[in-house]
Amino acid sequence: MADETAPSETTLLGESKIFTPEVINDIHMKAELGRYRMRGGGIFKKIPHWDELVFLPGTLTRFVIEGYREKCETKTVLGSRFAKKPLELDIPIYITGMSFGALSLEAKMALAKGASMAGTATCSGEGGMIPPERDLSTKWYYQVIQSRYGFNPHHLMLADAVEFFIGQGCKVGMGGHLMGQKVTEQVAEMRSLPPGIDQRSPARHPDWMGPDDLSLKVQEVREATDYQVPIQLKLGASRVYDDVRMAAKCGPDVIYLDGAEGGTGAGPHIGTEETGIPLMAAIPEARRALEDVGLADEIDLVVAGGIRNGADVAKCIALGATAVAIGTAALMALGSNKEIPGVTDYVGATGAPASKFYHMHTGNDPAGITTQDPELRKRLDVDEGAMRVYNFLHALTLEAQMLARACGKTNIHSLEPEDLAALTTESAAMAKVPLAGTNYVPGVTEDKTLGEIKQLLEKHVANDGLAGGSGV
Repeated sequence: MADETAPSETTLLGESKIFTPEVINDIHMKAELGRYRMRGGGIFKKIPHWDELVFLPGTLTRFVIEGYREKCETKTVLGSRFAKKPLELDIPIYITGMSFGALSLEAKMALAKGASMAGTATCSGEGGMIPPERDLSTKWYYQVIQSRYGFNPHHLMLADAVEFFIGQGCKVGMGGHLMGQKVTEQVAEMRSLPPGIDQRSPARHPDWMGPDDLSLKVQEVREATDYQVPIQLKLGASRVYDDVRMAAKCGPDVIYLDGAEGGTGAGPHIGTEETGIPLMAAIPEARRALEDVGLADEIDLVVAGGIRNGADVAKCIALGATAVAIGTAALMALGSNKEIPGVTDYVGATGAPASKFYHMHTGNDPAGITTQDPELRKRLDVDEGAMRVYNFLHALTLEAQMLARACGKTNIHSLEPEDLAALTTESAAMAKVPLAGTNYVPGVTEDKTLGEIKQLLEKHVANDGLAGGSGV
């Protein structure tokens, strides 16, 4: 008879799916540290994502577009609502805001140059303007943030677009973080803070407490820039329908929505895991909000969070986005998480292999991208990095064009929800597209059926009333 008190292969019951080895380690670390854990990167937990949507290309029902002979336009215009000079991009993808401080000077320069080569934009991020980035950017966003780090009205006047940072998807409702090991003398000077000290941005901007105050601030910046450039409001995806309706009433040209998949250079692990909703769920809610306030054709929608390839880009546009911003994938294109024999040693530097590197907050990035260490920075060649970024942006565009052509589109912005189907009920409910092989959209189909039943009942009651009144 087996002895249950002596664990063996025959008596093993299994293992906890709740108290996993990672969870146990997390508890042990918190017990030692007495604080929450910090890390970089994006969400770890599995959530419904773009892999659960597929395109429905033309066969006999749609006239497909020949890739080698017929154009599929990708030109993207952002901010034509009020701006005299809307932002004109060659492609519907640009580089999102990542600060100097979180990234090295060389990384910021390479991203700017690569984006310019692709005919698109980059963004200053939280740390203010650095002249080399502005010089290398043909299209450049200037970010206005809660902390006012590095804010300079003269730099504001140099921008091609202005972004009000209100929140981000990986830590909705929280401020930004920059660990002390990355706060060099130069970074500290730009932010008017002491070097070597952890920096945390406020969770809300001191100049506004709600939409009314924000409207005044938007108007102030619009007047300061002489109505020349678009103004964009960046929101973390949370209560999307209500947030977007309020944001739309504040007078922006563009609303930027960052899904829960979005990454960060540094932030609380628990914040990244437990805040925000997936981008797939956020885009339809944002479109519904803009339609309900009558501004769907006037305010452009930029989205971000976990975008990896041209299919993800195309799916975002099909659901209603005008353009897509990328951050994490752009860093990968620069060379992050790539082991270079004889140069990088991810395990030795961070304790994790290159494919599992999320330690951007430590400042020990072996690729020289998310660091301020002078020796590590030398590993990133600006021109080579820029070419990789350009190549990646070009490849994303080709992939998105390929799928648009297959769906019979001569313009990538003609993609629509009808071009998509869902592989799971969760993704069907979030994206509000039919479950593959059916006409069923969870929630939507039921509401439509109930509406039809209600109309039939009302008609029946009305007919009964007429019949009774006539004495029949």
